[in-house]
Amino acid sequence: MSSFLRLGCATLLTVLGSGSYAQSPYPNQPVKLIVPFPPAGGTDVVARLVAERIRAATGWTFVVDNKPGAGGNIGMDAVAKSKPDGYTLGMGQTANLAINPSLYSKMPFNAAKDFVPVALVAGQPVVLVVNAVSPFKTVADLVAAAKAKPSSVTMASAGNGTVGHLTGEMFSKQAGITVNHIPYKGAGPAATDLLGGQVDFYFATPQAVLSFVKTGKLRALAVSSTKRLPVLPDVPTVAEGGYKGFDTTDWKLLVAPAGTPMDIVKRLNTEVEKAMSKPETAAQLLAEGSIPLSGSAQQAAQYLKSEQQRWSVVVREANVKLD
Repeated sequence: MSSFLRLGCATLLTVLGSGSYAQSPYPNQPVKLIVPFPPAGGTDVVARLVAERIRAATGWTFVVDNKPGAGGNIGMDAVAKSKPDGYTLGMGQTANLAINPSLYSKMPFNAAKDFVPVALVAGQPVVLVVNAVSPFKTVADLVAAAKAKPSSVTMASAGNGTVGHLTGEMFSKQAGITVNHIPYKGAGPAATDLLGGQVDFYFATPQAVLSFVKTGKLRALAVSSTKRLPVLPDVPTVAEGGYKGFDTTDWKLLVAPAGTPMDIVKRLNTEVEKAMSKPETAAQLLAEGSIPLSGSAQQAAQYLKSEQQRWSVVVREANVKLD
């Protein structure tokens, strides 16, 4: 066989091989979805909801893998270091993608470079709550008390550097007050002490306090978003209380390792968009205090970049650092 013929055969085999590979459907194996928090938490619930909706519509198999620890850094590091083939995804959120890079002195991954945003999924404001027997009936009442006796009013949080903690710091700065921050190891203990009267107020996730608000054990004074929450329609926003432009959201954003092919990213984005647009999906999210989000992968990337910039300023001004 001539060298020309051998070269031609080799080229034909290469083309056929690459064509066969290119036509291989995605996905042709289970997709791992890493959740960087424990089961049953807010991020886990949203991740499983999205995975189930996509599975029901497409038949794809998702395996949800909870990898909690270090404020979400352990799970997201696993995503960052995974093969960029579309078979490992991560449910990132405000803390691990936008706050932690400025909060921790050392990060195991680069949140701005090691991921490709796939789709915005949901957003959730935090709710300013007090005990039902608290003398604070409005945001103005709380601010007046804090100004009358600086550092005497206590603020609970689910931990240093959480969205609730930093929202409280933003609020204190904008209101011109100084409060005594009491960090807890999670939302549960913080809510327990608020119910027991050990602390004065708490910027909490809706999941942590909605049931107590509904049963009259806690009083909701405000929500941190620009619009009122449908599940708490009578509770004003912080901005309505006189703090123009105030807005914080604990968002959920699906990401893949950097280098994941864009055709796979776009396919995933399309399926997430379909899942989030279903009325039953929106109803479930709204019932727990979340708001469905949408947009292209490019819009998700732009949103993430703006949030990383915004929260870096908040962390710096709050002077919070973790090692």
